[in-house]
Amino acid sequence: MTTSAIAAVTPEMIREHGLTLEEFEKIKQLLGGREPTRTELGIFSVMWSEHCSYKSSRVHLKRLPTRSKLVVQGPGENAGIVDIGDGWACAFKIESHNHPSFIEPFQGAATGVGRRERGRGRPRYTG
Repeated sequence: MTTSAIAAVTPEMIREHGLTLEEFEKIKQLLGGREPTRTELGIFSVMWSEHCSYKSSRVHLKRLPTRSKLVVQGPGENAGIVDIGDGWACAFKIESHNHPSFIEPFQGAATGVGRRERGRGRPRYTG
């Protein structure tokens, strides 16, 4: 099997992937100084996107208080929980798509609910 030469990553390709030049330099640093392959660039692009990492809203989310005597569980992978009194607590969802749904009430992964559920074997169309 022969492999064809991989084209160098260009500034245009970086922009098309929604990354800044500074982010591209960070990717190279994480990869030990080498340029990413196209596949790796795509993976970083997705994982560092607004959808997955709150790229542009993270700075605003950090301004919200997360510690108090009323905070039962601070934000993290899933919802934060706040004591609202009288033995009640309220969960506030932070993660945008990994939450229960009618279709999948326990495992989450509700991205696409209304069209199809992902992450649970064969896609099931729901709408």
